[in-house]
Amino acid sequence: MASATQTATDHFAGEDFAALLDETLGKDSGFEGSVVKGRVVRLTDDYAIVDVGLKSEGRVSLREFGPPGVTPEVKPGDTVELYIERYEDRDGSIVLSREKARREEAWTNLEKAFEANQRVNGTIYGRVKGGFTVDLGGAMAFLPGSQVDIRPVRDVTPLMGIPQPFQILKMDRARGNIVVSRRAVLEETRAEQRSELIQGLKEGMILDGVVKNITDYGAFVDLGGVDGLLHVTDIAWKRINHPSEALQIGQPVRVQVIRFNPETQRISLGMKQLEADPWENVALKYPPGARFTGRVTNITDYGAFVELEPGVEGLVHVSEMSWTKKNVHPGKIVATSQEVDVMVLDVDSGKRRISLGLKQVQRNPWEQFAEEHKVGSIVEGEIRNITEFGLFVGLSADIDGMVHMSDLSWDEAGEEAMKSYEKGQVVKAKVLDVDVEKERISLGIKQLQEDPAADVLSHVQKGAIVTCVVTGVQTNGVEVKVDDVLTGFIRRAELARDKAEQRPERFAIGEKIDAKIVSVDRAARKLALTVRGREADEDKQAINEYGSSDSGASLGDILGAAIRRRNSDA
Repeated sequence: MASATQTATDHFAGEDFAALLDETLGKDSGFEGSVVKGRVVRLTDDYAIVDVGLKSEGRVSLREFGPPGVTPEVKPGDTVELYIERYEDRDGSIVLSREKARREEAWTNLEKAFEANQRVNGTIYGRVKGGFTVDLGGAMAFLPGSQVDIRPVRDVTPLMGIPQPFQILKMDRARGNIVVSRRAVLEETRAEQRSELIQGLKEGMILDGVVKNITDYGAFVDLGGVDGLLHVTDIAWKRINHPSEALQIGQPVRVQVIRFNPETQRISLGMKQLEADPWENVALKYPPGARFTGRVTNITDYGAFVELEPGVEGLVHVSEMSWTKKNVHPGKIVATSQEVDVMVLDVDSGKRRISLGLKQVQRNPWEQFAEEHKVGSIVEGEIRNITEFGLFVGLSADIDGMVHMSDLSWDEAGEEAMKSYEKGQVVKAKVLDVDVEKERISLGIKQLQEDPAADVLSHVQKGAIVTCVVTGVQTNGVEVKVDDVLTGFIRRAELARDKAEQRPERFAIGEKIDAKIVSVDRAARKLALTVRGREADEDKQAINEYGSSDSGASLGDILGAAIRRRNSDA
């Protein structure tokens, strides 16, 4: 009986407790999934036992109060917010979660910030496909790679684990998705800094910046909200072919504002302006005629640039590179980075130009040859080239002398004489002339022997009658030789007084002709002759000796008598 009574009592007690619970929480109120406050009662090895004001105590894993290996920051008596995962488990206790409670709280705060368009603090802690994960105080968010920074960042490691502000771009609590941006925060900050910087920006200001981008013509420097262009010519006083030779992306630099246009907000920057100008007093340091050693920095079609000191370069024009190598590209004479000795030819400080000479530090080979080989001396060399007008004979490694075809032989014509020589043949020659200014050396091979016509040339005179031997018949006249050594020519019109007899073909090679010397070219050893002039002279002489205008004798009688007398004398 007692047992039945106890059972009934327990039944009504259970109904009273259920009624009290319903009264407290509301019937079917969905207590599970709610966030409640509780007091830590005690700690075990793995859990914290918490009183949340319900019929039984709940438990929370100690791992949720701190990272692994770290003593949990919780002790008995602490009040904490917890998330009820299950109202009651098999052991009759409530399963609680500190982490989910923080997440629910974080979501509530994040929704308020999102609606108010406010920034939120978070920490980048992991990588995922396409971006990174961010802890926003318990709620996990996605940070796309394009939203990390204003410019692409190769290494995000320095940004991880550091609390920093983010802007929420999109959030969906039902799906548990949050997308944030660090770039939006930076852009907003940069806009504020840009406005402040632009207002106080003046030419001549010195600023600190970071190299943002590098192009072929310069580098863009981030001045903290605004970019300025650092042109390649303003990076350093010395020659820089490409900005990457002196700068790297992300490198901190100190620059000076050279020009600033408030309307376009374009800023031109300079680095070399913060250093001393090496061109000051350059005219005193590099006087014309002085010799220096420099380094070839750049080679062009028209010459080579030589650095005399950092920031000071001079140009060696192609015409000043070699005494002997003409029409040769400078790259075949010098090489980049090669150290060379040069002479200062001219300095223009205003235009920042220094003219240098490479060949001037070497002895002029033409002057050296003229000193060592006087006119009339004999030289020997190899025939390096044969042209239509003569031979080029190598006299040293750098210079040649020329033997004109007219100076090859006393007897043969130039074209015929040249057939006796070939490239590579070693010959001897006499120095005829050295012109240092024109860089020419004239040589002669026939001058190694005495001129066989020298004696004949010494006594032949204009107007003399000589006996010639026909050596060639041409349409415009005949070629002849006098005393077997001198060549001469009788033009067609000079072959006879009678036009009918002025025919070159009536003469045969080997035939002898008496002719009068019209002119003597002693240098060329040639004579100009006339038969017609000789006949005219004979007619005049005959008239003077055998007749006159009043003697009554005919011209035929006079000439007949003159001929008979000449024949009898012969």
